[in-house]
Amino acid sequence: MARPSKYTPELRERAVRMVMESRADHPHETAAIKSVASKLGITTPESLRKWLRQAEIDGGIRPGKTSEDIAEIKKLKKEVAELRRANEILKAASAFFAAELDRPNRF
Repeated sequence: MARPSKYTPELRERAVRMVMESRADHPHETAAIKSVASKLGITTPESLRKWLRQAEIDGGIRPGKTSEDIAEIKKLKKEVAELRRANEILKAASAFFAAELDRPNRF
């Protein structure tokens, strides 16, 4: 299970917005990311870069899986795992009961 982020969704949105607004003020995007990260106390600029990329994907600017797609895939993978476990239990139960039916009666 993933650990909770130490950055709130509001801070993430604000940081992404600030990078997008300040791109023109810096020679390249990395400088804008580092500047905003240091201003907001984000310890690793790489985190901000990932948030920015995901925001661009969600906004349709960049190709990739949106946050909604990722959440849906995660939910479906969890459901598949549950169904596989249930299927294994049912297989074991049917094998048990089939073996019971094959035993001769002792009357």
